[in-house]
Amino acid sequence: MANKTAVVKHIQGVTFMGKADSNHWVVMDGPEEFGGSGAGIRPKELLLLALGGCTGSDVAVILKKKKINIDGFEIRLNAEVREAHPQVYTKINLEYVFYGKDIPKEAVERAIELSQKTYCSVTAMLQPAIEITHTYSIEESK
Repeated sequence: MANKTAVVKHIQGVTFMGKADSNHWVVMDGPEEFGGSGAGIRPKELLLLALGGCTGSDVAVILKKKKINIDGFEIRLNAEVREAHPQVYTKINLEYVFYGKDIPKEAVERAIELSQKTYCSVTAMLQPAIEITHTYSIEESK
């Protein structure tokens, strides 16, 4: 079994710097009303970015292997947060938006399905606790 490591260092207030095995630092911070300075992304926001990046990587690789040409795509994440503490995500919807010409919807659907059900480790970790749904659209390039 592989081990992964990370370190999070306190800077001041609720400002922290963290890095993991890839050796890239990220700044995390909170709003001023909670002792932060607004200098970095919120830790809970990183979770959404991790989910989007994980499934996005899967979908990009799958479509490339299928030789599906796209001009690009983005994933828009919308999360519902419980009002009571701890204010956890209760639902997350991923909206995949693909840009290109003559992109076969069947290939897009299969790539998303493979990511969500087989490959995306972040989805697999979050899904037992959070309802994760997805939609997609294809916008034709001219």
